Amino acid sequence: MNMSAVEPHYFITFGMIGLFLAIMIAVLYATNQKSTSFSDYAVGGRSYGPWYIAMSYTNSWWPGATFTAFFALSVSGAIGFYGAVYSTLGVTAMYLMARRAWKWGQHFNLTTQPDLLGMRFNSPAVKRVASIIGIICVFPWVVMGIQALALLVEFASFGRWGVTLCLFAGVALILIRQYWTVSMGMRGLIMTDMYQGIVAYGLGSLVCIILLFSGGEHGFSQLASLPPAMLQIPGAEGSHYGSWYMFSLIFTGVVGSMCWPMSFQRIYTASGIRAVKKGTLLTILLVGGFYAILMLFATAISQDAGVQANPQQGFFTALFDHGGPWLLGLALVIVLAASIGHVDGCVQVCGTQFANDLATWGKPRSDRQLTVLAKSGMVIFIVAAAVLAYLTFNYSRLQLLAQISYQGIIQLAVPLFFGIFSRFGNKQGALAGMLTGIVIAIVLTVFYPDDIPALGSLTSGIVGLAGNVLVFILCGALIKADAQEKARVEALFALADRPPQPVTAGKPVMS
Repeated sequence: MNMSAVEPHYFITFGMIGLFLAIMIAVLYATNQKSTSFSDYAVGGRSYGPWYIAMSYTNSWWPGATFTAFFALSVSGAIGFYGAVYSTLGVTAMYLMARRAWKWGQHFNLTTQPDLLGMRFNSPAVKRVASIIGIICVFPWVVMGIQALALLVEFASFGRWGVTLCLFAGVALILIRQYWTVSMGMRGLIMTDMYQGIVAYGLGSLVCIILLFSGGEHGFSQLASLPPAMLQIPGAEGSHYGSWYMFSLIFTGVVGSMCWPMSFQRIYTASGIRAVKKGTLLTILLVGGFYAILMLFATAISQDAGVQANPQQGFFTALFDHGGPWLLGLALVIVLAASIGHVDGCVQVCGTQFANDLATWGKPRSDRQLTVLAKSGMVIFIVAAAVLAYLTFNYSRLQLLAQISYQGIIQLAVPLFFGIFSRFGNKQGALAGMLTGIVIAIVLTVFYPDDIPALGSLTSGIVGLAGNVLVFILCGALIKADAQEKARVEALFALADRPPQPVTAGKPVMS
């Protein structure tokens, strides 16, 4: 689509964006509750039911880049559907770890995922290393979210605005939203996640279904005439990828799904264990159903010349060609809702981790100091992401940024899964394992950003994870815990079998 030749209809596209934002702000003020403590600011008072948990998790899972980078992946072939596999399998980990994670969170007043790791292994160092890994790995997703916002501004202006202006406008949109994220914390985030999720994933799915059943060049009939090459997955005969590539992508996604700090933190916002488990079942339907529908639509329109010319703009192109500026405006609002929801979640959890896990070095902080630190961390994080978004705006394989971030985040899986599901392990193994895994993943990613041909196209994160597990098990076997530590761990697991207790005022003392 040559958008520069289109008569601008700014009043339609920007008007629809403005209406969406106005409703979002109204929702924020209508549901606003003042936080009474840092814990209340960070996890919303642990008061939300299944639907809020499910929609908030979905908003933290599928960003606006799903409609651009991942959409382009399905335009190129069946590989795009791998996201539906790992997302639905991965979310089940939330169900399995709900009881212990939520009970420990309530009893010890935990607010972040690294908080739990630090408590489980009785080590501030484990908490801080896990927090740093999480923040670094979340960063690329915020960059992609800002780029998706810039792209939708470019379409809203019908190609008349340059890259720099579009990026500034996209950053301005997210910065305006961050005013409420910073001031209201998790409460504001959860309430708008419901609104944004309905628009992004509910309305987005409905639009794709209508177009698929409408017939013509966007309909299901197009799936019958796809080139055979599109139906092949990497690792098949004739592919330049090895046989382990698809395994690496799916396994990394499944393992990493509950390692994302913004996803894990949703456990702490729930009103109880039942809410987490019901929310998980709803999340599986939302996450998997939406993604499968969107990728079917991407595959159906993959042979369109305009879409093939620029696959990352395919969602916008298809809707504009089908319904003109009105349907384009709807597409912009859908992507905006997904982008804002995801970026909000990333920024909120990184600011919280900065204040709770990293800025507490040396002395305890008051609730007011922690809240100020969290807000400052959010501002720094979003500004840094905006700069990198500008520098990488024309990067042709945006989904690779997401895949690379998974190589790092899965290194949290070893202490997290061992720590929650077993009594085995110690702080030395948790710390040394994570450091070993992340160093291996970083070094190999520098030389092999996509896959390692000599290892059958295994990815760097899988190799790092193997080293991580090995070090964790060796430390656990060679360094024996004393009687006091064994008793402490036994008490933790016994706690999970008792009825929930009132939230304590402070946190456990960690040596």
